[in-house]
Amino acid sequence: MEGERPEELLESAFPFLELMSRYRCAMMEVETKLRVLDEEFSMTYNRNPFETIKSRLKKPISIIDKMRRKGMPLSVENIERTLNDIAGVRVICSFPDDIYALAAMLVKQDDIKLIEKKDYIAHPKPNGYRSLHLIVEVPIFLSNCKKYMRVEVQFRTIAMDFWASLEHKLKYKKEIDHSEEIAQELEACAEIISSMDERMQEIRNRIERA
Repeated sequence: MEGERPEELLESAFPFLELMSRYRCAMMEVETKLRVLDEEFSMTYNRNPFETIKSRLKKPISIIDKMRRKGMPLSVENIERTLNDIAGVRVICSFPDDIYALAAMLVKQDDIKLIEKKDYIAHPKPNGYRSLHLIVEVPIFLSNCKKYMRVEVQFRTIAMDFWASLEHKLKYKKEIDHSEEIAQELEACAEIISSMDERMQEIRNRIERA
């Protein structure tokens, strides 16, 4: 696996393909749970708590790079034991309050295990990034056993996702002049977007109280 193109070996190795299949099943389980909650929420409160759900499975080359950065030997067992973000589900909500309500409903389910929570909304990253990250374990039911798999679930508002998508594109541009100035501009934009989220939340609250 430490050859010139280890990602090709991973892609052709049955144990690795089997592991990726289980992560895909775990993502489907999380998506199903969230869609059921969305349906219940819409019946109870006459609105939907989220706009869209996006899923992604980390690519083999990204898995290899992350394992190398961690200094871990590359094996299927170590990948499953070490990495928490191979399977990712991103939930885009309209309002910050819906993020916390939906996340609480998800982790309250008795077959979901909350492994880790990082609240970058209450405590943004230095660059201005905001999102609520949960690492959860969800059961998948195979033909002969039940197995818990970890999934990273990210909750963002539409505005947070807009900022994060643009920041990600700009971050990987090469040979940027005035990079510190641009970073400050991006952080300022993040503050403006956060303020807009708060104002829209307050407008919705005023409408609901009327």
